[in-house]
Amino acid sequence: MNAIPAGIVSLQDYIDAAERRLSPEIWAYIAGSGADGRSRAANRADFDRHRLRPRVLRDLKGGHSRLTLLGEEIAHPILVAPMAYHRLAHPDGEHATLLGAAARKAISVVSSQASTDMTELAARAQGPLWFQLYFQYHRDDTLQLVRRAEDAGYKALVVTVDAPVNGIRNQEQRAGFSLPQGIHAVNLAGFATPRLHLSEGGSQVFDGLMQCAPTWADIAWLRDQTELPILLKGILDPEDAELALEHGASGVILSNHGGRVLDAGLSALDALPQVRARLGARALVLMDGGIRRGTDVLIARALGADAVLVGLPILSALAVGGAVGVAHALDILRTEFEVAMALTGCKTLRDITSDTLWHSPPRQS
Repeated sequence: MNAIPAGIVSLQDYIDAAERRLSPEIWAYIAGSGADGRSRAANRADFDRHRLRPRVLRDLKGGHSRLTLLGEEIAHPILVAPMAYHRLAHPDGEHATLLGAAARKAISVVSSQASTDMTELAARAQGPLWFQLYFQYHRDDTLQLVRRAEDAGYKALVVTVDAPVNGIRNQEQRAGFSLPQGIHAVNLAGFATPRLHLSEGGSQVFDGLMQCAPTWADIAWLRDQTELPILLKGILDPEDAELALEHGASGVILSNHGGRVLDAGLSALDALPQVRARLGARALVLMDGGIRRGTDVLIARALGADAVLVGLPILSALAVGGAVGVAHALDILRTEFEVAMALTGCKTLRDITSDTLWHSPPRQS
């Protein structure tokens, strides 16, 4: 396990340190955005426009940040987001990430594109795991991943639905990124990939990749194949959130894929109030994108999120400090969150409402 460098006191410190430690090519892949980075910038800008409402002299003895997700009580509403190829950041890869997360009682979501075998990860895991699923070209291959997740003891399926085609990754292109030898998506080894035969002048997108993209019919099919809870990740539109429930999902994860897919799109935080208003208390609503401080977690809760997922800061902490770094980053975020709860007079998560945010009175004309 790595020691934590002196001076690391925030998630941004980990991100800055990871950028210095990793090669420019790998950093372009891990931290790069789609196209001009407008969606990624919105992830932060939309947090920055909110203000919290301080409250004082409240009796907060016995307060906590516990909650129950999909029937399991967890210590705090901070999960580790699914991310590909953790071995790009650290030789111990996903094993170290899961160890650090388990030490801080955090649910981890393991990616289909993990650089370590999903069954091996589950066998060594010391905390609860969800499995992130990409639909494969053949349904039999998708079903094989589902059965492996069930057999290994994963508690839920997180189906990513917002990337039927890759975004325009100019930063990766300029850096010339390619996966280093020995690192690959081991869980997808041997699966078929689509063979596209385009006529002259045909569209690579509509005549090619979108011919293989999943649809709502595939979600309905998946619901019939497993008893595991299903959450759809990458939902932003309230109508899509409603459709997710109609097709058997237990909840949605609002996400713009870290700003890596559609540029000039809205942030998960911006979509959150409307999606929560549409779904009410019928389903879980989680979000990711732009979380850097405990105050961000509080803002997300106040706008309707049951919990948040954190990606880049965790992978950065892995690069800098291994499992110890991951545990430390989660410590930082949870402590900041609970401090923010205390300073806004919130004893438990139930106390965090829209009134936790400061709403300026309308200006007099």
